[in-house]
Amino acid sequence: MKNIQTKEAFNQIIQSDKPVIIKFYADWCPDCKRMDMFIGDILDAYSQYEWYQVNSDEIEGIAQENDVMGIPSLLIFKNGEKIAHQHSAYTKTPEEVTAFLQKALA
Repeated sequence: MKNIQTKEAFNQIIQSDKPVIIKFYADWCPDCKRMDMFIGDILDAYSQYEWYQVNSDEIEGIAQENDVMGIPSLLIFKNGEKIAHQHSAYTKTPEEVTAFLQKALA
């Protein structure tokens, strides 16, 4: 999973004509650390997609601009448009994340 360091890079990445998956997280977040323990298998299963992560504490305003109210959250963008959003309450298990990706990328 590649890190996004600036708002400019974020805005460029989401313009892709293929879906890109972006995880919003923070270093202090226990649920983010839990997700990190199981996300590897999901990254392998969905390796045909580009995966990125944004530390919402490091890029001011980016979480609010994308309606990220809790972390970790997964957002999928294509052609600059957000096409799917999995809020933090539903990203606690591999099954929840996989079900979201199956539905959003079908």
